[in-house]
Amino acid sequence: MNSVVKLGVRSLAACAVVLLGWSSAQAQGFETGLPGGWQCTGTCGTAGADGDVTLAPSGGTNYGYISTYNGAETVSLPGVTDGERVTNGSRLVSTLFNATAGQALDFRFNYITSDGSEYTDFAWARLLDSNGEQVALLFTARTTPAGSAIPGFDMPAADATLTPLQVDIVGGAPSWSPLGEDSGTCYDLGCGYTGWIASSYEIASAGQYYLEFGVVNWDDTAYQSGLAFDGVTLGGVPLPVPEPQTYLMLLAGFALLARRLR
Repeated sequence: MNSVVKLGVRSLAACAVVLLGWSSAQAQGFETGLPGGWQCTGTCGTAGADGDVTLAPSGGTNYGYISTYNGAETVSLPGVTDGERVTNGSRLVSTLFNATAGQALDFRFNYITSDGSEYTDFAWARLLDSNGEQVALLFTARTTPAGSAIPGFDMPAADATLTPLQVDIVGGAPSWSPLGEDSGTCYDLGCGYTGWIASSYEIASAGQYYLEFGVVNWDDTAYQSGLAFDGVTLGGVPLPVPEPQTYLMLLAGFALLARRLR
């Protein structure tokens, strides 16, 4: 093998390593922290198995989370009855991603709350368009002293398919570090956690979208609530989804290099 061919083979191998490594990095989810470019308002982070919150089924060794602990006053969910009773909370929004019609947006989530009685904190996920306008309310989860915590009572109808469809809270004082000083505490009936729930939504139209997770306190700022999530995929590919033009540029480079080696 002459030196030119050897150099070409090495270059092709190097490109393969870069592409595979880059793709692997895209697929890590929350393993190395929150994905680059995701925007947090309030308290957001990643964690491993922690107290009552186990790792997500088929997930990695870390999941993402948001918590009302040290939350911001600017977080709310449009369309909620008596929305002025929201006091503070946290929101995490993904980077803009491309989707085609019919692609499934899937993830798992777990709602955790130390609040109860009439202090009905809640969490949600939404699909937003490129202008930040709501396309779909994927789910709601809400503290309730009796009955199902999912879907949340007195909340707008959700659009995703949830498995299981309705979930009662696993009662008790939930132990989970993102709740801050309220970890391991419980205010009256309704506190606990839901366990991991699967959410799946089929995107109707091709376009660019954001994924938003949110959680808020209701009527006060005491006794915190939070949301854990993992396994976020679009069409089976973990978010953040690579831009199509990036793949095309890399593949074009492969093709050009391969032709030069012939």
